[in-house]
Amino acid sequence: MPTRTNDRLPDAVDAILDQWARERPDLDVSPMGPIGRLKRCAALLGHHLEACFADFGLSLWEFDMLATLRRSGAPYRLSPTELFSTLMVTSGTMTHRLKRLETNGLVQRVPSALDARSMLVQLTRKGLRLINRAVEAHVENERGLLSALPATVRADLDHHLSVLLSTLEQSSSAREDPHGEAERGA
Repeated sequence: MPTRTNDRLPDAVDAILDQWARERPDLDVSPMGPIGRLKRCAALLGHHLEACFADFGLSLWEFDMLATLRRSGAPYRLSPTELFSTLMVTSGTMTHRLKRLETNGLVQRVPSALDARSMLVQLTRKGLRLINRAVEAHVENERGLLSALPATVRADLDHHLSVLLSTLEQSSSAREDPHGEAERGA
């Protein structure tokens, strides 16, 4: 049986680990604990985040796109390539999403001052007002979601997740470029 600490109640992942321990006692399934909990947390957090964004008539991807433009700084514009690279979506997906945000008056395409052949995506005044309000509510929502954790636990969690993320990003980069020739400036 997997060992549990006395400082928490059993969760859904514990039940899965117990089933594996019963069915495959020869297999150390302990890695399933943190991975399963991260996946379940991500799914549950996603529901809470989406509910907050819905209060502003936004979906998760719309919030992400508007927030990416907002945090880029005035004049709140980026090239479509910068946007889809940051948001990790395909250019086709980006084109579809930009059209929707344009139709809703939240972004506009403006000519690039550096290259007359290309266009940039910029927040409109309406888009800027909306994302400023939505990001304030988003931060408070996230604060509330983490409020059950003491500050030291939140800091430790952030640190450990940062280490994991760094490890996963390095592993992912190595897989994408097996010859060790990582892209420069990405």
